[in-house]
Amino acid sequence: MTTILTGLRANGELTLGNYLGGILPMVQLQNELKSNDKLNLFIPDLHSFVTDIDHTALYQNVLRNTRVFLAAGIDPNRPEVSVYRQSRIPAHSETAWILSCFTHYGEMRRMTQFKEKSALPNITTTVGLFTYPVLQAADILLYDAEYIPVGDDQKQHIEITRDIGLRINAKFATELFVVPKPWDQQLAFSKRHEGVRIRSLQNPDAKMSKSISDPKGTILLSDTPADAAKKVMSSATDSLAMIAWDWEQQPGITNLLTIGYLLSNTPREQFVARWAGISRYGDFKKYIAELVSRFLFDFQERQAQYTDDVLEKILVNCEAEMNIIATKKLNQLQITVGLRR
Repeated sequence: MTTILTGLRANGELTLGNYLGGILPMVQLQNELKSNDKLNLFIPDLHSFVTDIDHTALYQNVLRNTRVFLAAGIDPNRPEVSVYRQSRIPAHSETAWILSCFTHYGEMRRMTQFKEKSALPNITTTVGLFTYPVLQAADILLYDAEYIPVGDDQKQHIEITRDIGLRINAKFATELFVVPKPWDQQLAFSKRHEGVRIRSLQNPDAKMSKSISDPKGTILLSDTPADAAKKVMSSATDSLAMIAWDWEQQPGITNLLTIGYLLSNTPREQFVARWAGISRYGDFKKYIAELVSRFLFDFQERQAQYTDDVLEKILVNCEAEMNIIATKKLNQLQITVGLRR
């Protein structure tokens, strides 16, 4: 059995970048699953605490994420698909503590995400922010997950998960943990030549992020279609008067090309070739704006079909199954490190 695992934090609004870089690949993978594959789509609500959040809104944010997954096409009624909350599986937290005792301080210091987030204004730098890659490793290793379809900003975290799992296996001469595949195999499995990272529409050198105040550069999945179209039309580009795939010289144009080929479900090369030689950015922006607007209209209609009660029932059913799987692996880890006979 091949297990595929990924998730999105429940802090703040989800963005078009989250959808294109994280959710859409999961839907595509789900539709290509073999009968003995397993897709674990979890909501890492414990990870939400690593940055400042509105704790009174967290529970509803978790349900909102679940609603987004289902509206995108994730089907938890399929036996090979599970949607669950991290916090409802206690084995995640205990496993993270054990793993942290086999993780080196220097490894955590090298994490780029920690450096970037701790340097942001108005961010409280906590121990949780520093060590959360270890909890992420627990999320993965508990389920023998080999493939983790995430954005390229998570590459380091996949690598540290491999290091921790292999270290424990070697130290105790065990095959306890199945470690995720190397990054190049992750990309090949996802059928992408590079990780998808949608950039800010106003500052294409930065990621489109729900945790950074960038209202004009970020398209939220809750934006009205008209507002989202306006953001695309006012996006930053350049003065080269040509449309080409070039992240170095034309990051704004390349960002819009990325949004376009993914939303239109068109091969990248074919989509880029369609616009080659066009010098008028206005027509190109208008086309992308219409794509985004149509997508949001349809997507928001599908979200409205799922009530909170329906979502809660789906989560509870999946969590019963996942608790059994995770607790079994935790017990094996406890035996390995001497906590249990």
